[in-house]
Amino acid sequence: MPESITRSPNAVDNPYADPAARRALTDGIAAEPGVAKPDPILVVDNIVRKFGGMTAVDVDHLEVQKGIITALIGPNGAGKTTFFNLITGFDRPTSAPTRFKRPENAATWSFEGSELGSTSASNVARAGMVRTFQLTKSLNRMTVMENMMLGAREQSGENLLTCWLRPTWAKEEREAEAKAKELLARFKLLRKKDDYAGSLSGGQRKLLEMARALMTDPTMIMLDEPMAGVNPALTQSLLGHIQSLRDEGTTVLFVEHDMHMVRHISDWVVVMAEGRVIAEGRAEVVMSDPAVIDAYLGAHHDTDLGDETLQEDTVAPQPTSEENPT
Repeated sequence: MPESITRSPNAVDNPYADPAARRALTDGIAAEPGVAKPDPILVVDNIVRKFGGMTAVDVDHLEVQKGIITALIGPNGAGKTTFFNLITGFDRPTSAPTRFKRPENAATWSFEGSELGSTSASNVARAGMVRTFQLTKSLNRMTVMENMMLGAREQSGENLLTCWLRPTWAKEEREAEAKAKELLARFKLLRKKDDYAGSLSGGQRKLLEMARALMTDPTMIMLDEPMAGVNPALTQSLLGHIQSLRDEGTTVLFVEHDMHMVRHISDWVVVMAEGRVIAEGRAEVVMSDPAVIDAYLGAHHDTDLGDETLQEDTVAPQPTSEENPT
């Protein structure tokens, strides 16, 4: 049997763990681009990114509601990953203010009320907003456990002023290792902890990256195409993990092309095309929006994209074995 799992110390009782509460919430939000949310965790204004003469992102205003799962969809080249890069500090908007110049309608974005516009990627992560990548970033020549330990935060042994205090950093290291084992057990990777990350399947590397992101106890996690390259046998497991994060109080924003996933686990959907937000709403609303159909879904918008196994918005049961299918 897998080891028992304890909740993250930052986990909270999320009122939106109840499907009825989520439905009531989204019923009260207008389905229109840039609509205000009752309790936004992320607020973005005037984010523009140009590459030469091409505008990759041009988002006037966007709010992400706290405590729910929001999907960010759109055709290839819509600017979704670039948008992720901008708000997490991996890239800088063309419209961002500088020390000597503040453009009219300068880019601003805030997370839980704190401005992040000039913040580095590492400080964004410390603030509680972490992300995964479209292409997994596991370090293949390090073990699974070593990859997990890289995600531990506030380690005295990494500070020149405190690394000499062995009792302090040794205790922190033991606590981080215990937490890593709990997360690996949760993601059914505990038996792989001493294996090189490069030996994992594509789906297992996705799980490892998600588990490593959770080492920081994030308030919000951003997943860039979590289903890309994943064996269908792992799909239910990944869906269950994402739903569990929401139910524990973590806000989830994910980019995805898998309409099964979008339709059946997202509470709210944001649609981008040509760098702009063109629609927002519940999945069934945006997928019948003519602008979305023209930009993305095409002629098959009336087809039920949902697998019967995904019809109910419940946490998917997890495999009892710690080994994932490859």
